Parts: sequence; structure tokens; C-alpha cells
Amino acid sequence: MAYATYDESILGEGAFMTVRLTLVCAPAPAQRPVRFGVDAPLDDRALRRTRALAGALPVNATRYAAPSRRCGQTAVALGWEAVVEEAALRDIDMGSWRGRTLAAVAAEDEAGLGMWMTDPDAAPHGGESVAQLCRRVASWLEALPPDAGQVLAVVEQAVARAAVVRALDAPLPSFWRVDVPPLSSVQLSGRAGRWNLRMGTAFC
Repeated sequence: MAYATYDESILGEGAFMTVRLTLVCAPAPAQRPVRFGVDAPLDDRALRRTRALAGALPVNATRYAAPSRRCGQTAVALGWEAVVEEAALRDIDMGSWRGRTLAAVAAEDEAGLGMWMTDPDAAPHGGESVAQLCRRVASWLEALPPDAGQVLAVVEQAVARAAVVRALDAPLPSFWRVDVPPLSSVQLSGRAGRWNLRMGTAFC
């Protein structure tokens, strides 16, 4: 059986470097019911659960966190000292729906809510569409240098969903089919612009 071979002098020195990215989904907001776009602080229970996970993550890694209080608190609870706050990993902008519950939006703008959850380009709230979020996250993934090695990032659920969609080159409507529980991990490995999804252990 013949196997394909590669001329490394043609592909370049960094052609076979692999980025290993682990996205940690921040714990769920403390308040109930959950409100769109509200950056609620973590409660004591969430902080305790997060601290218990510190030893399960790689030690030698570049660390990022989304610019939210919840993600910042998660990074601290994980024992991270040097963290890069990354604006590209921010949560989806919910526009005029920010602070409202799902039930309230459904009662006031049922048609808009239905459009937003079926059309990736729709933004009836005047904020960010799912398509815009997915493009933003995909751009950040592709901008990671090939020699980045091990990378960790604490992110919001929507960002983790968008990363999975990019890794699988899945249709944008599949964003709503990706379930990322709080304190679970999404592991991606990339080489030369191609991303693979690696199934990992859920922390929840």
C-alpha cells in the first residue's frame, strides 16, 4: 500500500504545527430566570465547582478569557494568573432584548424571536446576528498563530457553539443544535487552517 508523502521544504517550517485549543464554558448565571445578555456574577456554588476543575486543565498554555465578569471570575477560580482579555470572544450582543427573559421576549415579539432562532442573518433586536457571531469567532480561530501550541479560553456558551460550527464547517442554522452545558469543555485541534473537534470530558 502506498502512502502520501509531503515535501516539508515546500509546505514550510510551520506546516505541521498543531494548535490545541480548549474552550471552557463559564458557569451559568446565578440569577433565575436567565435574562438575555446580563453579565451576572457567579454564586458561591459555581465558584466552588469551578475551583475543583483547576487541576484538570493543561498547565503550560496561553490563557484567554472573554471580557465579562462571569468569565473573569471563572478564570480566577481556575487559578489562572496571566490571562489575556479577548474582545473577540465576547458574548453575542442581544441589543434591545438585553435584560429580558425568553418568556418576556416571546410575549412581546414572538415573530422576531422565531426569526432570530431560524434565520442566522436575522437580528430583530438590533444587536448581533448568529451569523455575525460565528464569523467573529471563526476569525479569531484563524488568527491564532500556528505555533500557539496549547491554548485555553473561558467563553460564553454562544461563543463555544460558534466555535463548534466553524470546526465542523457546519451550516449556520446548526448553531442551535449544539448544546454546551456550563462548565463543560470544547476541545479543538487545528493545522494549516483546518480544525477538528475532539470530544472531551464534560466538567458538569
